[in-house]
Amino acid sequence: MVEFALPKNSKVGTGKTVKAKTGAKRVKAFKVYRYDPDKGQNPSLDTFEVDLDQCGPMVLDALIKIKNEVDPSLTFRRSCREGVCGSCAMNIDGGNTLACTKAIEDVKGDVKIYPLPHMPVVKDLVPDLTHFYAQYASIKPWMQTQTPAPTRERLQSMEEREKLDGLYECILCACCSTSCPSYWWNGDRYLGPAILLQAYRWLVDSRDEGTGERLDDLEDPFRLYRCHTIMNCANTCPKGLNPAKAIAGIKQMMVERRG
Repeated sequence: MVEFALPKNSKVGTGKTVKAKTGAKRVKAFKVYRYDPDKGQNPSLDTFEVDLDQCGPMVLDALIKIKNEVDPSLTFRRSCREGVCGSCAMNIDGGNTLACTKAIEDVKGDVKIYPLPHMPVVKDLVPDLTHFYAQYASIKPWMQTQTPAPTRERLQSMEEREKLDGLYECILCACCSTSCPSYWWNGDRYLGPAILLQAYRWLVDSRDEGTGERLDDLEDPFRLYRCHTIMNCANTCPKGLNPAKAIAGIKQMMVERRG
């Protein structure tokens, strides 16, 4: 019989529990993933009870309250608090989203918070996005041109500009890529939905003149063609974008240039 074992230090244990102050009327329990690689111990789930009458409405508000008032060692990323920067992306209540736009009242029962799945963890809720950003750099996310620069700017028609809608809004939070099974198993070679959406953004930009080179770089069994259109990416995107549609657009461009 074949036996399978979890990787070392991967089994999540039960951590500490911190109760809310006596007299709190509206209390919500937040179960937060904790992991410190320097300690060499298994990760755990710490439980923090939060008085909602003394807390903001979003999950990020609760995490900030816990860090400021209960446990300053709790580690997570955050910046804009407006759903613009993508820093506070994490897995909340079983789905990838932004902590700053996830309302506490939308979660029934305890709020379970984990880092983005299938990514190395730096500490607690902070995933290591080094490889993700390296993949982003690999698609050359800037305008490539061969013609001389105009005196003022490269113009677009309104129709050409509209082709960028649903693409430029991506904030690279990685929620979609880390919800994609193909990216979980082939993340070393498959670019994933977030990066491919960004690639398509430049492919359909009428001002960019590197279309052929960009398509050549994507013409690979793994970089592009691992997408199976299960739509996890579109379902989880906190900005309401559809990376699967962008990936289909790239595949269509590949077919058209062969014909």
